[in-house]
Amino acid sequence: MKENYRTIRQSGNFSQIIKKSEFICSIARCQSEKEALAFIDQISNQHNKARHNCFAFMVGLNDQIQRASDNGEPSGTAGVPILNALKQNHLHNVVAVVTRYFGGIKLGTGGLIRAYNGTTAEAIRQIGIVERIGMNEVQFQVEYSRFEKVKYYLEQHDVHLASTDYTEKITLTVLLPHAEIDHFEEALQNFLGVQLSFTIGKESYADQLVEK
Repeated sequence: MKENYRTIRQSGNFSQIIKKSEFICSIARCQSEKEALAFIDQISNQHNKARHNCFAFMVGLNDQIQRASDNGEPSGTAGVPILNALKQNHLHNVVAVVTRYFGGIKLGTGGLIRAYNGTTAEAIRQIGIVERIGMNEVQFQVEYSRFEKVKYYLEQHDVHLASTDYTEKITLTVLLPHAEIDHFEEALQNFLGVQLSFTIGKESYADQLVEK
């Protein structure tokens, strides 16, 4: 069963100038350490003239894999602040690279921590966060005489009708969050006043935007 988790809405980037240095946060989803490292390599090659390409990533719904790199900045001033921005937003399966084009003015330890953490946090805020909700296909059949009543029930309860197949009976496939399947089956049968046979199909995710 797919578990719900929060991550960024989509890949993207955000840049800002802090005391003549340009900080660019590039961020993406990742499902494995290999994917995260490939993204880091891509951004580092894209910005190969930058002084630093610092990064952090977390993989797994329990953040089983976590890595952070200061990439030449003073120890603890870049990678961990980036990682903390991911954690502060409760994100999972995400990788962030913050590129710094040095502008000639040193920021100091506190300034660097704020710059790397703040640039990452603002990138997340602008791109947006989604809750990835584990869904299942649920398939069942009804007589033609009950089809309109079923459609009415689905519309009233905001149940997504994925497909409809017309044969001797009508086969409907709906998408439901895992936690709602049992209630849906019981409630629909009570509404129709008949027993139905349900088949649980493949799993997927649906993204629900988290309000800022």
